[in-house]
Amino acid sequence: MGETAASDQGFAHAPVLAEAVLAGLADVPSGGVLLDCTLGGGGHSGLLLQAHPGLHLIGLDQDPSARAAVVGALAPYADRVQVVACNFADYTPDQPVAAVLADLGVSSPQLDVAERGFSFRLEGPLDMRMNPGAGETAGELIDRLEEGELADLLYGYGEERLSRRIARRIKEQGPWAGQTTAALHPATRSFQALRIAVNDELGVLDRLLAAAPDWLLPGGLLAVISFHSLEDRRVKTAFASDGRLQRVTRKAVQASAAEAAANPRARSAKLRIARRREPA
Repeated sequence: MGETAASDQGFAHAPVLAEAVLAGLADVPSGGVLLDCTLGGGGHSGLLLQAHPGLHLIGLDQDPSARAAVVGALAPYADRVQVVACNFADYTPDQPVAAVLADLGVSSPQLDVAERGFSFRLEGPLDMRMNPGAGETAGELIDRLEEGELADLLYGYGEERLSRRIARRIKEQGPWAGQTTAALHPATRSFQALRIAVNDELGVLDRLLAAAPDWLLPGGLLAVISFHSLEDRRVKTAFASDGRLQRVTRKAVQASAAEAAANPRARSAKLRIARRREPA
């Protein structure tokens, strides 16, 4: 494995739609390569490595805590695993792969560790960066934007109907660099919008959807798990309109009632799978 740090620092994450991912990628060729674009705690990849003894993994993650944790989680498969520190938008495989998987959700440890600043439920620095070593924090972003720009961001990325009222209140309470999540308006949509903007989540998803079909071997599979409508619409449109791809799932696969009850973060998850078309 590419990372050698050992401590997981409590980074444990229950993978959503695990059975659906296993079923959807059941025919990945033995000896092929799975590119996991959002490795996280290694939940999906660990299950796929267990189910396919000949499968090799390239796992990408920009979060150093996740990369450290996954060393232990995937230790039984270490000789088949390579971990790469990067955002998937900045990566291109050296050779075609059998499958590409992207779980676009924020992981449980990122939400549950106050120091990451992803949740209004836990007081922490107003950060929200997936890679805490690069880019501007949410607080710095708020300070940089004019009130109208912030309102547009909250509406466009959070689908927040009260965006102008909330933006005005936020700007009146600034500056925000160095403040905590407890001081921010306690609206889930506002937090979502700021997180998307800080990490350019929709931009990197668009780049993934444009590039990933070319990474696949003919017949290779592209599986994407999204968690809100802005992401899912992009995935649905790309899978339906990209001539390189053939949809495997006509409708998004969602969690069963039992899984949603056991893991509330699975309730909004949607899995779509497409296959790279064979050459004409």
